[in-house]
Amino acid sequence: MRARLLVLAAAALFSTGGAAIKATSLTAWQVAGFRSSIAALAILVMLGGSRRVPDRATWGVGLIYASTMVLFVVANKLTTAANAIYLQATAPLYILLLAPVLLKEPVKRADVVFMIALALGLGAFFMGQEPATGTAPNPGLGNMAALASGLTWAGTVMGLRYLGRRNPDDPRATEPSLVAGNILAAALTLPLALPLGDVPARDLAIIAFLGVFQIGLAYVCLSGGIGGVPALEASLLLLVEPVLNPIWAWLVHGEAPGPWALTGGAIIMTATTLRTLWDVRYAKE
Repeated sequence: MRARLLVLAAAALFSTGGAAIKATSLTAWQVAGFRSSIAALAILVMLGGSRRVPDRATWGVGLIYASTMVLFVVANKLTTAANAIYLQATAPLYILLLAPVLLKEPVKRADVVFMIALALGLGAFFMGQEPATGTAPNPGLGNMAALASGLTWAGTVMGLRYLGRRNPDDPRATEPSLVAGNILAAALTLPLALPLGDVPARDLAIIAFLGVFQIGLAYVCLSGGIGGVPALEASLLLLVEPVLNPIWAWLVHGEAPGPWALTGGAIIMTATTLRTLWDVRYAKE
């Protein structure tokens, strides 16, 4: 039960990103840079395995992860939180397309059905033109950033798989890449975040929350719980993030996703859940 609660807590903390990012008056570059600066320090303090010096491969995975971090912030500043998280959730589509080449993982018949379902869900987001709002001033551009974050998140997941396979007896082999990614995200965005000017105390508190809790503590909870939860349960518990993310945005900002976004999100979430259940049944057979 403790392990399950830790994974659930990680998903809940991750899910607060959209609403918190939108609550700041800072630019996307400022949020991304300062959030990652604080997150790198928080992870170093809270995760002992992260204090190793990254090698070249770890820096490479970190760079892809850094791109995901920045793109997710940009997407949340421009489009709805629902669009940002659901479009990033298309990452399994890219993994299925790239894993046979990069990881030598074969594609099964069920994978093809899953890819078609994800493609349909993805297409729904671009069926209608969403109007600009105060919390989503440029939905079109934001959707493209979210779509790109799905591709880079797929690359991050495959990179983490590679690092884990390279050190199969080390459960903390991937932790240095989290620090490397946040360091790189900060280094890439902080020059664009300056000059800073006066920052309201409210914005400072939100940035601190994002770095320490939404990123740092979330990974501590995930690291502490993932080893004690079966793969199926962990995957389903982590789906709490895309479920809660738009709910927080609605509660805090009154932001409601459009009907096509809700349709696309429902297709993606349903397909992902069914695929997870299928994988477990296939593995047992």
